[in-house]
Amino acid sequence: MKLKQLFKTTQIYVLIILVLYCVLVSVVSPQFATLENMFDIVRNISVSLIFAMGVMLVLISDGIDVSFAIVAVFSAYAAILVMKSTGINNLLFAFVMASAVGALLGLFNALVIHLFQIPTFIATLGTQTMFIGLLACTLGTTTIKTPQMPTCLVEFGATKIFTIVDESGKTYGLYAYIIPTALIVGLTAFLLYKTKFGRSLAAMGNSKEAARRAGYNLFKTRIILYMLVGVYAAIAGVMYVAQVAWIAPLINNLVGTIELTIIASVVIGGTQLTGGYGTIIGTILGVILMRVFSSTLIFLGLSSSWSDFFLGAVMVVCIIITSISRNRTRKKLLIFD
Repeated sequence: MKLKQLFKTTQIYVLIILVLYCVLVSVVSPQFATLENMFDIVRNISVSLIFAMGVMLVLISDGIDVSFAIVAVFSAYAAILVMKSTGINNLLFAFVMASAVGALLGLFNALVIHLFQIPTFIATLGTQTMFIGLLACTLGTTTIKTPQMPTCLVEFGATKIFTIVDESGKTYGLYAYIIPTALIVGLTAFLLYKTKFGRSLAAMGNSKEAARRAGYNLFKTRIILYMLVGVYAAIAGVMYVAQVAWIAPLINNLVGTIELTIIASVVIGGTQLTGGYGTIIGTILGVILMRVFSSTLIFLGLSSSWSDFFLGAVMVVCIIITSISRNRTRKKLLIFD
């Protein structure tokens, strides 16, 4: 398979930017290109990748979901409270309980969007505020610190698949977060490329009326989509809490900060804001590029304030490339607005 067949036009440019930037940082600061730093990058993108998989699916369907961060916090916090009240200290239970809550919140999003035909951005912006209020009123906002956290989560947050000891005696390795992340990415790839659900997302993103006439059930597709996104967010929420080993609802660095960052990562990876197209590889590259940019400016002697500039510039370039490619394709197919 040729490179152009594997990586579409936008992904090629993103890959080139990523490689050139990593080479530049490595030349300026050799400590960047170390195995320890690579492990840290993998650890840091684990949660973002799961969020990005859900955001990508929504964008392909011609939607924008900004509620996934609060769904993550709500679900993880609810699961931890249940575990504390019942005395259950089981990692699988944490994921299952959080996923159930996330699926319910996702179902609510789907019903609001479909039944009232509200634009997805407006709908999820509204439900985001509703979920914040519901969380505060029903579950509270009490901070749960490390000593009060279920030990299974704390242990999971510190577990490594394998470790390496360097010459100085320092230990580092690959964290277990990569396992659920890899499973989610694999599941998303299967759903997107091998199932009717994936085809219905692309069809809906290109034209809802055409998708309806082709026999796709848009209501069923939206229900599955937003429940799935809710489950993804819940799993990411549990992983995030395990990483930081504490949770303070509405204070943890998720709600209000990560939504646009994840959406930008997915768009940088080539997923169209207008719907109908997106790739797993592109999304992964976008998330990696976003993380590398935001965490390596210090190696170049620049302040973190430059991060937004560089990321914004890359995002604009990728959108332009995607737009040009899309317009060329439409002209070849004699499709004109």
